[in-house]
Amino acid sequence: MAGAAGTPKVFHFKLVLLGDASVGKSCLVVRFAKGEFYEYQEPTIGAAFMTQTVSLGDVVVKFEIWDTAGQERYKSLAPMYYRGAAAAVIVYDITSKESFDAAKSWVVELQSTDTLIALAGNKSDLDGDRQVERETAQAYADDMGILFMETSAKSGQNVQEIFHEIAVRLPKQSKEDAEVGKGGFAVRGQAGGSSPAGGCCGGS
Repeated sequence: MAGAAGTPKVFHFKLVLLGDASVGKSCLVVRFAKGEFYEYQEPTIGAAFMTQTVSLGDVVVKFEIWDTAGQERYKSLAPMYYRGAAAAVIVYDITSKESFDAAKSWVVELQSTDTLIALAGNKSDLDGDRQVERETAQAYADDMGILFMETSAKSGQNVQEIFHEIAVRLPKQSKEDAEVGKGGFAVRGQAGGSSPAGGCCGGS
């Protein structure tokens, strides 16, 4: 809520990007934070850090973004970056079924945490080479109770929107958590989240 002088309340949230190499995680972050796109983005080594704010009127959300490396050799480092994250954007490439399968593994891994999960089907500008149907990903996201959008770091489609939607959902949670005190995790509304083994892989 805004203060008496109308100063927006600022929320700081740690956000992490996860997903296979070359799905466009760094491109999404650069497009979101700087409004730029580079056709040839150098692979991330370890992780990169950036900040960006989203204004929601009387509330400002400041994202502290950890963009993790997608290569297999860095995968063991990922928990170090997503630990304590308020939100995770799990990215796959719509032209790669393999990257979608990897994204589903990340979703399952994070279901046991208090992290708000968003699934981004990136490279939507390459619709002609699509291997993952939007409906398939949407149905999976609905099953898992997570946010889903198709994005294009190249065209900018849904890049601001996915981060804005995360920002909208996050402050409400922290306000609820503050009301319930340290037991804030009890208000998590992730239906079925306690049993990630239950039909998580879908039979499509």
